[in-house]
Amino acid sequence: MNLSITHIGTAAMLLEIGALRLLTDPVFDPAGERYSFGWGTGSTKLSGPTIAPEDIGPIDAVLLSHDHHEDNLDRAGRAFLPQAKRVLTTPPGAQRLRGNAEGLRPWHSVWLEAGPTRVKVTATPARHGALITRPLAGATIGFVLEWESQRQGALYISGDTIYYHGVDQVAERFRIGVAVLHLGKARFPITGPLRYTMDHRDAVKAARVLRPQQIIPIHYEGWKHFSEGRAAVEGGFMRARLPVELCWLPLGRPTTIKL
Repeated sequence: MNLSITHIGTAAMLLEIGALRLLTDPVFDPAGERYSFGWGTGSTKLSGPTIAPEDIGPIDAVLLSHDHHEDNLDRAGRAFLPQAKRVLTTPPGAQRLRGNAEGLRPWHSVWLEAGPTRVKVTATPARHGALITRPLAGATIGFVLEWESQRQGALYISGDTIYYHGVDQVAERFRIGVAVLHLGKARFPITGPLRYTMDHRDAVKAARVLRPQQIIPIHYEGWKHFSEGRAAVEGGFMRARLPVELCWLPLGRPTTIKL
């Protein structure tokens, strides 16, 4: 069964798995907007989406790592949610969003179906920064997607997280073929050196434990609070000399991924 991924921007991706169409962390607002994330943090959106929401087409489910930061769900993305058949997110997020939103705790699985296509989606643990930042960062989750014809292993989407023992647990429970990592080293002046998503060192650690065939970096461009881009990630992996392929998706164009 073919997997096609179109990177729309930040952590927003269109996943087409056979007949199933999924959307992750939808952000569709135009560039130039300034957002407050709470507790004195905030950011400016530097680039708009490469695909407009009206051009996305029908969506079977949205995989939403969390609902309370606009770099993962902005105003236009929130307006899009009712068009999807289901929205899978955190339990607190589902309580806030209501409607078609379903809360998943880590290791809880559901099946998504479209025609002959059946995909098992399992929520995975994520930590959006150090424990001290939990009141600001809130709850997040990642996802593992499995289907019968996978040969290399499952598809893992980290969600907004730093590297911590929860990533090790994913490696213990699943054979991962492709890991989609939310990078960018998100930081804010008011919280100093604390980071809220993986940097290149975290990505290397994740690659060592997950041992995927491919790593797809996302969530590293388009916002002012991202402090680390493609060059730092490529440099880190070059120094680590890991037997893994970095796959940088072109924005706005579908890419076929082998699993």
